Formats: sequence, structure tokens, C-alpha cells
Amino acid sequence: MMQSNTVCAGIDVAKAWLDVALSKGAARLHVSNDVAGLAQLAAWLAARGVVRVGLEASGGYERLALTQLRAAGLEMRLFQPRQVKALADFQLRRAKTDALDAALIAACTALASEAARPAPDPAIWALAERLTLLEQIEEDLVRAKTRREAFRQPDLKARQDAEVARLKALRRAELKALAAQVRAEPARAVNLDLLCSIPGLGERTALTLLILMPELGSLSREQAASLAGLAPFDDRSGKRVGQQYIQGGRARVRRSLYAAALPAAFKWNPALGRLYNRLRDKGREHKLALVACARKMIVYANAVLERQAPWTPETSPT
Repeated sequence: MMQSNTVCAGIDVAKAWLDVALSKGAARLHVSNDVAGLAQLAAWLAARGVVRVGLEASGGYERLALTQLRAAGLEMRLFQPRQVKALADFQLRRAKTDALDAALIAACTALASEAARPAPDPAIWALAERLTLLEQIEEDLVRAKTRREAFRQPDLKARQDAEVARLKALRRAELKALAAQVRAEPARAVNLDLLCSIPGLGERTALTLLILMPELGSLSREQAASLAGLAPFDDRSGKRVGQQYIQGGRARVRRSLYAAALPAAFKWNPALGRLYNRLRDKGREHKLALVACARKMIVYANAVLERQAPWTPETSPT
């Protein structure tokens, strides 16, 4: 990939501080990770002609910088940590400091600006937090049900039953609140209804797709499957031909689709049922057939959002 002529900056993000470096020159800056520090940073970048800034995803500490710098008119890019680490490995770098990491991120921004993800819409973050809470409640519910199985004494079992009931009610309330928050924005409300038009893809899975894959509707079917971690990859070298496998992608999206694939194929969606049976008749394993159904579901979801039309067997991609 050719070096970009655009002046780029890289920011190493910590909870309290930001370390900044440029892709060209030795200028460095160390500012606080707050509104005042970001105002200073925006002025510093403008004075140096920077138009594109890259950051590494840092567990949410990067959000304020993304929001403030994008509002200042800068083109923001968000890198996965493994992208930055891959460049460090390629360059055989061993030393690691915040300043060196900032320079490395600046180099990534200059070299791979198109490969990095555009900064997400800040409005998605509030939805993502509520979705995370819902997922944590669901995990707690699974653990509570497992614990309940170990008790035989009536009073202890009753306490566990009450905890399961409490978590079920909490899950229902949070799911309802999340759906209401999504539907408060008209465009998202339309997209949620479009996704729910796919037989077997319920509101819970549709919410996950809308929040965790906002790119849906603007991707090719291959890109959508790959982003969800459901695209099959070849494993071949010389004369050896290994089995295809899925890897990477957004694990939470993949888990949600995989959980929905079984009831969808067996009960709700005849097209997925035919796909499952066809693969099983060819000798494919149950799990592999379900992965194929999950992959087909993300293709359907991408298609209805791209076309802005409800799902139908006749118009869905085969």
C-alpha cells in the first residue's frame, strides 16, 4: 500500500491522557483526555494541517476524542488493536511506550486509512450500552438457572426460583426499553420492522444487528457474512486441502444469529429449513448446517435493509 500524502495523526488513548504523534515530522503532544485537552489538541492539529486522525479502540476511553475531534471537522478512523500490533510486528518493533504507540497509530492511519473503520455514530453508543446491560442480565439468568438445579431444600430452591423470576422480569423490562429507545428514531424504527419481517429473526436478534452492525444495508453479501464472522475461509497449502472454517468478525452478532438459526430453520423460515435439510442430505454436520443458516440470515438482513423492503421468499437472495 502506498504512503498517503495526507498529514495524519495517531492518538494513543488512556483513561486520563492522550499521546499524539504525526505521520510526518517529529512533533508530539501530551494532553488530558477531557474537553479542555481535546480543544487544545484540535487547535494543535489544525495548525499542522492534519485532516485525518486515527485511534485504537480502547474500551470506550476513545469516545470523547472521537466525538470532539469529529465535531471539529477532522476525519476520524478507528483501528482494531490487532491492526496496530500487526504493523509493529512487521516493523520488528519491540519497544513500547505511549509516545511510540501514538507514532505507530499515525503510521497506520497514513498507510491504511481506507482499511480502518470510520468512527461510529455517537448515537449508537447509548444503544450499545443498554444492549450490553441486556446481555449481562441474560448471562446472569443462565447462571441463576444453573444454580437452581443444585438445590433440593424447599426454602433454598424457592429463593433461587425467585431470583430466576426477578431476572426474567428485568430482562423483559430492559428489552422493552431498548426497543423503545431504538424506535424513538424514525429511520431505525423502519429498519427494525424490516429486519423483523424476516421469519425466524425476532426483535431481540434484530436489535443486536441494528446496534452492533450499523453497516448493514451498505455491504455486499460477502462483506456482511465476513463482518459477522460467518464467512467460510479456505485452508489449503500445496497438496493439502483442509476443511473450510469461520473465524473473526463480531462475536456477539454471530452468537445471536447462531442462536436464532435453529428455531428459524426448524419452525419459522421454510427457506432456511430447505437449506438445512439440503446440507444434511449431503452429509454435512448439524453444526455446519446451522452456521450456513445463520450466514443466510445475515444475507437476508443485509438485503432487506439495502432494498428498504420487507423480506419475501421471491425477492430474497438465494
